[in-house]
Amino acid sequence: MKRILLIHLLLLSVMLTLPYAASAEQQPDMIAEKMAIKFSRGVANTFTSIVEIPKQTILTSRDMGAIGYVYGPLKGIGMAFYRGIIGLTETIFFAVPQPGYYDPMMSPTYVWEGWEPKRDTSPIIQESGK
Repeated sequence: MKRILLIHLLLLSVMLTLPYAASAEQQPDMIAEKMAIKFSRGVANTFTSIVEIPKQTILTSRDMGAIGYVYGPLKGIGMAFYRGIIGLTETIFFAVPQPGYYDPMMSPTYVWEGWEPKRDTSPIIQESGK
């Protein structure tokens, strides 16, 4: 009886430790994939940062009207510089799991994202009919 109980406990302990061994084998592949994504995101942001100038011109003129054609390119130059620096940083430090385990350092992640119009989230004020 003791032998059967010992065999069952041994089998149970092996079955309980198998998932840990399986997850340990998959981790380096996942880390390498996240590093590759961070590297490619950095290269893409470095080389496409100049697109921020027309993007910000279009978005700012859409939101602000005619003044956006003056303010938009200035904002675009600043954003192009910022996106380029962030892209270089992600390219150089692609092996470092910062910030937050290979997460993007800026939002939107790429220059071709974030063209959607801003949503008005202010509460609607209803006039009372008198």
